[in-house]
Amino acid sequence: MLASFASCSDAKEACKAIEPETDLTAAGIDLQRTDEAFRLLAQYGGPSFGGLRNCSNALAVADAGGIIGRRDLLDIAKDLRVIRALRQWRDNQSVENVLALDLYFGGLMPNRYLEDRITASITPEEEIADGASPLLAEIRRQIRAKSAGIRERLEHTVHSAAYRDMLQDAIITQRNGRFVVPVKAEYRSRFGGLVHDTSSSGSTVFIEPMAVVEANNEIRVLEGKEQQEIERIISALCAEAGSFKNELNAGYECAVALDVIFAKAQLAYAMRASMPELNDKGVTELKRARHPLLDKGSVVPIDIRLGEDFDTLVITGPNTGGKTVAIKTLGLLTLMAECGLLLPAAEGSRVCVYKHVFADIGDEQSIEQSLSTFSAHMVN
Repeated sequence: MLASFASCSDAKEACKAIEPETDLTAAGIDLQRTDEAFRLLAQYGGPSFGGLRNCSNALAVADAGGIIGRRDLLDIAKDLRVIRALRQWRDNQSVENVLALDLYFGGLMPNRYLEDRITASITPEEEIADGASPLLAEIRRQIRAKSAGIRERLEHTVHSAAYRDMLQDAIITQRNGRFVVPVKAEYRSRFGGLVHDTSSSGSTVFIEPMAVVEANNEIRVLEGKEQQEIERIISALCAEAGSFKNELNAGYECAVALDVIFAKAQLAYAMRASMPELNDKGVTELKRARHPLLDKGSVVPIDIRLGEDFDTLVITGPNTGGKTVAIKTLGLLTLMAECGLLLPAAEGSRVCVYKHVFADIGDEQSIEQSLSTFSAHMVN
């Protein structure tokens, strides 16, 4: 249930891996963080964690001088955007006295420079943008200008009466990155030019007219320069991302921790939960406690008190009378509090942080030992 409220995969896994905290102080801090998030959630709505990705492996490669993929760089930029948004969200709140949570908010280190460098250089489709560098923009401008010039020449050719009968179609296409026109096979020698491809039927050959060969060559040279500049840009972005590895990893870990904490707060909101008082004196006082896995509309709230005036509680009643539910509610809510979760119980409930919580599950009745089911549980 908790994991369903988390956004990123690492936070979901962290939710599923939560273990009870048996130290009173540590358990209290965990609960305090959840309560602070719960109050922020109620007052301002929750922050967004959508888009968080674990980029630690890619950052390690980049930090070692390696080249990482464009998708990895975009994921790093996404993380930076989420980190920046989270920090802005907190800075915009007027709420003070959320010291336990601000430990994590303070660990978020936005890097607008790197975020903007990546997003300005790589499009969402993982293409390198013209604006990635002035040189790249100039190279691509030249390629577009020369391509337009070639197309203009070839348009004149394909619509010329002199070549109309030689062409299979009055179109311009590309083969191996060079502009060509489709010529009927029987006219290949008369048309003149370099043959780059033949149709599957053999009736059409794709010829690059001699008039545009040199211009096509110039485009290929420019494309080589374009590729070199792209590689330089990617290498520079990887180096910059790698140089911020520690800050990025620390910020991501803080964002994941906050995702888990706000998932706890959202779960508390869904369960109509409240903040319990913790102690290490063996005192439990649950007021109108509800088992969180039972239907909220039909579950019967229970009061359980133990450890203050008496330390032994006998629960009796008929079959299906709620004895097991009562025991499970007590055990589960105790463990929930130790996991930093608010409890589906009324305000003023108290829970002890125990070193051990024992559970005897299953029917261990033994005919050979003449033990009843209850006696078998007691022996266990």
